[in-house]
Amino acid sequence: MSEIPQGAIRFNTDSQRLEFYAQGEWWVMSTDTPNLGQGTDSTPGARLVFAGGINPSLTDIIEYVNIASPGNAIDFGNLSANRSESSSCSSRTRGVIGGGGTPADVDIIEFITIASIGNATDFGNLTQARVHPGGAGNETRGLFGGGLDNPTTNDYDIIDYITIASTGNAVDFGNLTEARFLAGNARSNPTRAAFCSGAAPGYVSKMEFVNIATLGNAQEFGDVISVSTGYGMGSGNCASPVRAVLGGGSTGPSEVIQYFSLVTLGNAADFGNLTDARRGSGCGSSATRGIFAGGRDPNDSNIIDYIEIATEGNAVDFGDLSAVRSFQPTGMSNAHGGL
Repeated sequence: MSEIPQGAIRFNTDSQRLEFYAQGEWWVMSTDTPNLGQGTDSTPGARLVFAGGINPSLTDIIEYVNIASPGNAIDFGNLSANRSESSSCSSRTRGVIGGGGTPADVDIIEFITIASIGNATDFGNLTQARVHPGGAGNETRGLFGGGLDNPTTNDYDIIDYITIASTGNAVDFGNLTEARFLAGNARSNPTRAAFCSGAAPGYVSKMEFVNIATLGNAQEFGDVISVSTGYGMGSGNCASPVRAVLGGGSTGPSEVIQYFSLVTLGNAADFGNLTDARRGSGCGSSATRGIFAGGRDPNDSNIIDYIEIATEGNAVDFGDLSAVRSFQPTGMSNAHGGL
């Protein structure tokens, strides 16, 4: 029997799912995009929701965009309190927001139903109150890794998990290889979540990963292009089932966009540039298009950019948030590459 080539695709007749081959195993491929276009959208498509941030004071705003249809963000509802520096994960149905500052650190977890509009609802609590955790997950399980105790500036190596379809408190999953806050730099496909760069308290370039279905500690993955570009982008899963994308960063701020393969280990590579150098943006995606919203450049911004994940190149203008925001309009999508 000949060796299966990397990237081979098959249809699994048992599960009725498309799969691709990488690193010695078959991975499920996401093939559907929910049609949630509204009457104001020129093209039906999946939905991406942003929540909270700084503009320049803390805000409880929740708003959304239709990923397939460039345009300005639309009002969705409100968080339970003004809050920034939180993180998120999402399924096809539900978006979950965890942690953040009000400005005091909170362990609050709230959720929204992505297909509807309305205010966030209580979900439970993280194992530790903190700002700047990294959030990622798949259809079933959400992860929150790392974070910062502000103002005492203790970094955490905690990874918590939740079951997105239920409510309740987060449970211990394992630990990062190093205590640090990640500023939302976490990405995932249906099998693997990667936590990227961050500060500990100096900026670090390392990326590490966990298998979402298996409890345990993170393992080394590779490195971002540089510490100055790796830290500072917002939360939300900007990834296809194969490729993850990071944009912007601190000590600049930076306009650099970089990408890496979620199915193989290795370092990030150059993708292109944002339309404006900034950090602290919110981001999210469908399985094909990535969006970066808001940020600080050094003033707070309302810019929304987008990229096509499969194709390297510079970001293009998408529209605007309803108000300038940074740190961070948490991004939750019902069609990202982790689903």
